[in-house]
Amino acid sequence: MPIDESRPFLPVRIAVLTVSDTRGLAEDRSGDALVARLEAAGHVLADRAIVRDDADLIVARLHGWIEDDQVDCVITTGGTGVTGRDVTPEALARVWDKEIPGFGELFRWLSYQTIGTSTIQSRACAGVARGTYLFALPGSTGAVKDGWDEILATQLDNRHHPCNFVELMPRLMER
Repeated sequence: MPIDESRPFLPVRIAVLTVSDTRGLAEDRSGDALVARLEAAGHVLADRAIVRDDADLIVARLHGWIEDDQVDCVITTGGTGVTGRDVTPEALARVWDKEIPGFGELFRWLSYQTIGTSTIQSRACAGVARGTYLFALPGSTGAVKDGWDEILATQLDNRHHPCNFVELMPRLMER
């Protein structure tokens, strides 16, 4: 899909949340890959954090960013699998006002081309909470690259046609 180079680029303020019981900042390769990509695209890293696989901790961090007018979007990495400790989708569902089901569907379709049927174990998801976009990606660097490169890079670029998430931002709080 085309990028309209005649339009000025509008940077999005993005917070990155890594959900992991085992990673610290030094070992967070997926978070690093995501930060590198969003900054290379011209977006602003609004904040970054790592929290344990605990729904209450994830929800608390999300609420803080959703209430912060300096955060337009939150992208999480990790906790989207099917094990008992994987609770990121449940945490996002506790805070979002609207789900964006097509994000997870498209992510799994794209991921299928790389990892085959193993993609069915991903519960990547997205939604909108009080005007803030929320996207949950799996914790592997490959998944972060696929999610950013194949979906978010264009959908978070206001110049992307025929439509994108950025152009909808002013209208997310409409009633």
